[in-house]
Amino acid sequence: MADDDGPGTLDQGTENAALREALASEHAAVWGYGVVGAALDADSQDLAQASETAHRDVRDQVVAVLAARRADPVPAEGAYGLPFPVLSPADASALAVVLEDGVSAAWVRVLDQAVERSTRELAMRALTGAEVRAVGWRGAAGQSPVTRALPGLPTA
Repeated sequence: MADDDGPGTLDQGTENAALREALASEHAAVWGYGVVGAALDADSQDLAQASETAHRDVRDQVVAVLAARRADPVPAEGAYGLPFPVLSPADASALAVVLEDGVSAAWVRVLDQAVERSTRELAMRALTGAEVRAVGWRGAAGQSPVTRALPGLPTA
């Protein structure tokens, strides 16, 4: 565990590196929800907007933590590659699942690398939020099961 004093003990540098990775995934999610929202019908766009706002909020929290530590945050890229074409509302929902799963994986890494309790708490809030959103998007995409026993960890 991160609080151990033995060999290989984690430090703030490893925690900051994990936070930068999580920040990069949050940037990608914010960008990706623009694509998701554009492919949804008007009745479903509110969910995409709420998801994007949640990721913006977490992104801003991570930037603030890194800035307080005088650690450079990772900048957002101008665009991100999509894992598949998004041509329908079902594709958009499936992309939202990919975005949430990617964010979850990054936050699991933060949990593994965290040395401060406040960082672990931030990671748990972000991971929980991502999985709650992913459940809704998996249902909309027709994926089963809609829940994951261990969000953020590989399924196979």
